[in-house]
Amino acid sequence: MRRNQTILALAMIMLAGSAAAESPTPLLPNYSKTPAELAAIGPTGGLGGSGNAKVEVITILGDPSKPGPYSQLLKVAPHAAIAAHHHAGDRVGTVLEGTWMFGYGPSFSNAELRTLPVGSVYTEPSGAAHFAMTGDEAVTVLINGTGPTDTVYENPADDPTKKP
Repeated sequence: MRRNQTILALAMIMLAGSAAAESPTPLLPNYSKTPAELAAIGPTGGLGGSGNAKVEVITILGDPSKPGPYSQLLKVAPHAAIAAHHHAGDRVGTVLEGTWMFGYGPSFSNAELRTLPVGSVYTEPSGAAHFAMTGDEAVTVLINGTGPTDTVYENPADDPTKKP
């Protein structure tokens, strides 16, 4: 009899686990914005940006300081250079406007930059150092990530938020 009770208890646990897996709580709210509506959202700043004065951060969904998904627009002015840094949490970037020059590594290197035109997609794996720059035109990048995030410069002297 004891064995049957154990088997029944295990079956009940497995069924409860299956039911929970079939109806998870959604992580994302219902959300839709047109380009005009997105353009009307002002800069929010905050985590996930480079701290560079030529980069405007606009959080459009979620909160990058908390666990869970978030989306940000990075509006980067012409002739911006962003030193090597990394973030907590995986991120995916999509180039919406302009030509983004992006590279991976612990220090900025023109030779390692890859030219990413509109429509390009790239990753920023958690903890992976990367750097970027713009040319003669402004660039807008959509970042989708999982928080909480931060920005840590590979060379602390490159961190623009710590300069006088």
